[in-house]
Amino acid sequence: MSRPEPSAEDAGQTVKPNLLAAFSLGHGANDLVPIGMFLLIPGFGTAMGLSPTEIGLLFMIHSLGGAMAYLPAGILVDHVANRGILLAATFFWVGTGYLLASFTDSFWAFAILIAVANTGDSAWHPLATGVLVQMHKTRRAYALGMHAIGGHVSEIIVLPLCGLFLAMWDWRLAIQVLVIPTFLVGCYFLVIRHKVPRHITSRPTRGDAAAIWRTWANRAGLRVIAILIFYNMGLFAIITMTPLFLKLNHNFGWIETAMAMAFMMLFGAVAQPWTGKISDNIGRRPLIIGGNAIAAGAALTAWASTSIALTLMALGVALTVQVAIRAVLLASAVDHAGGREGTSLGLAFAFMDGIAASAALLAGWVGRNDLANAFLLASGFSLLAVILAATTPKTAPSVAEKLTV
Repeated sequence: MSRPEPSAEDAGQTVKPNLLAAFSLGHGANDLVPIGMFLLIPGFGTAMGLSPTEIGLLFMIHSLGGAMAYLPAGILVDHVANRGILLAATFFWVGTGYLLASFTDSFWAFAILIAVANTGDSAWHPLATGVLVQMHKTRRAYALGMHAIGGHVSEIIVLPLCGLFLAMWDWRLAIQVLVIPTFLVGCYFLVIRHKVPRHITSRPTRGDAAAIWRTWANRAGLRVIAILIFYNMGLFAIITMTPLFLKLNHNFGWIETAMAMAFMMLFGAVAQPWTGKISDNIGRRPLIIGGNAIAAGAALTAWASTSIALTLMALGVALTVQVAIRAVLLASAVDHAGGREGTSLGLAFAFMDGIAASAALLAGWVGRNDLANAFLLASGFSLLAVILAATTPKTAPSVAEKLTV
């Protein structure tokens, strides 16, 4: 297995801990309301009397809005010098968009505003992760896992808060409170923007576009994309329908639903740097296959179970492994591309959260009679990811670094 050339970090120029902490903090602050949407969209939907399919459509529109920003932001991180100011701008974009959404009563106005707001959060991800993997060329998955901790800490904090706000007040006030930390951290990033390493300014060229096309428009590249999509479709089907399943099928309150969701994501969040570090040492393939296989089996168990305790445990296992291997899958996309880290991550995020967003609508549709059917759908998506990863030729040059054991 070929290894990347030693980076500045390995030569002794380590990344400052305060910068790593700032990126993790920024990730968490930017993700507060988008993560809260896993409960706030169902909260909006139940308040408006929407069906599971309509709620699934809202999830899909929200994710599609975000997907539109991933690739442009990824290209920017590879070509723009002052990435610090771009990172700072994302907080104000996110906060303003969601704040405006909190004042509407219209389905489509709400859908459009949350989609626009999510583009700001989506822009953060390839910008921040692109900078990090450029700093940590030999520890990409580890760096991505450390960045991911901020987002998953937000999950653990914001989901119970959303449950509390929905129980005490409503979805409007929940959004209005949650945007406050986003604006505050945005001000902090304006102060520290000069600490973000600058990049040599360049213009995207036709040659860049041709290189991207050659990298991805082949059997190996399309296989990587398909694995990313099916992995995230399995995750989306579970994470978008579980709150409705617990509330409608088992009469959970908002606080109980929120606590269950936060607990189920906790262990995967903690495991991301660990799984990333393992994959940096032994390869991406074993973790991608193993994680998706476990998720497929757990989701199938959740669908078949008649015990709420067993269902919760199965969903917890599925979400834990799916969250835990996310950084591994992102690193696999960078490994496949070899260079243009920001663009590669932008593409990976776009496919994962763009095309895969349709899983929310599909999960709502198959769950229109029984929401547990969404878990059977999730199991099928994860199984497809397993099959694609397991049948990837180990000796394929363009994926050798990504999937070699």
